[in-house]
Amino acid sequence: MLRTERHAVEASAIATGLAAPWSFALLPDGDILITEKAGALRVLRQGRLLANPVRGLPEVAARGQGGLLDVVPHPDFVRNRWIYWTYSAGEAGSQNIGTEVARGKFNCRADDCALTDVQVLFRQVPKVSTAFHFGSRLVFGKDGNLFVTLGERGQQDEAQNLGMHLGKIVRITDSGAVPADNPFVKREGARPEIFSYGNRNVQGAALHPVTGQLWAHEHGPQGGDELNIITAGANYGWPVITFGRTYGKGEPIGEGTERADIAKAQRTWVPSVAPSGLAFYTGTRFAQWRGNLFLGTLREQRLIRLTLDGDRVIGEERIEGLGRLRTVREGSDGYLYVLSESRGSLFRLAPAAR
Repeated sequence: MLRTERHAVEASAIATGLAAPWSFALLPDGDILITEKAGALRVLRQGRLLANPVRGLPEVAARGQGGLLDVVPHPDFVRNRWIYWTYSAGEAGSQNIGTEVARGKFNCRADDCALTDVQVLFRQVPKVSTAFHFGSRLVFGKDGNLFVTLGERGQQDEAQNLGMHLGKIVRITDSGAVPADNPFVKREGARPEIFSYGNRNVQGAALHPVTGQLWAHEHGPQGGDELNIITAGANYGWPVITFGRTYGKGEPIGEGTERADIAKAQRTWVPSVAPSGLAFYTGTRFAQWRGNLFLGTLREQRLIRLTLDGDRVIGEERIEGLGRLRTVREGSDGYLYVLSESRGSLFRLAPAAR
């Protein structure tokens, strides 16, 4: 049992024995898809983890922080069966790798599950040889367009360069085209997919349930993790402004911690908690958590609950006992689901029986 400020919580491991799990998707029919970083997409069905991974994924270049990463269903999945995922992919003739987005139609015959009609919708440009800061989260906006969060792959100055995807959040249609109202569509030399820039490594993103705005957090270097509200065309500062410091030496980075033309974070963590995964809670199972924002942490190995007043963060609770957390999502059943990388388990959080 987890003791929290507002609820007694029972954490049940509904899937165990996972190998470096990264994300999961809760499907309308009750199936749960779980990504393992090495490249396997697993299916949890009626409480049982199917022995065979899903067939049909493109080749995954699992190196360093890269591999098979996020997975989400299309908003109209019941009708069209589309599943979307992010992964790191190689470049022919080189050691370069980069984040890509693909989709495929998910169907099963008994315990044999496969993706068909697989299409690569987006490739991060350029691919580089480093093996870290891939992002990457997928979030469908209320208009049906798809946000893809990315990292700067260690090429920190390129986060300010609109001519490439490094250190950006991009926005594409559900078929991979560029929405006509993207902010840099008409700017010469800019990649038209770009929605925001100056992002270091965004591993958590979620839509606000009332405003529909995209909220996202990103890793700082040594300190300086940020929670931001993402707006079209905005600059989020990396590496021009940051509360983070250089690794080892602890020296300041950039021009300082604030600049008038750069978006200001809603919350900054110093020291770093290493956030991963983000979800607003809107259900009724946990009455006193309604409207709160949840994120997992890697370094801190806690589930963080943020209390909000409008767009302001006014409270924070850190919940222990689940390990190194990669992804957190609210289910349609009103329970909260969290994926523990260190324990190789997917947990369902429910109110403890009185």
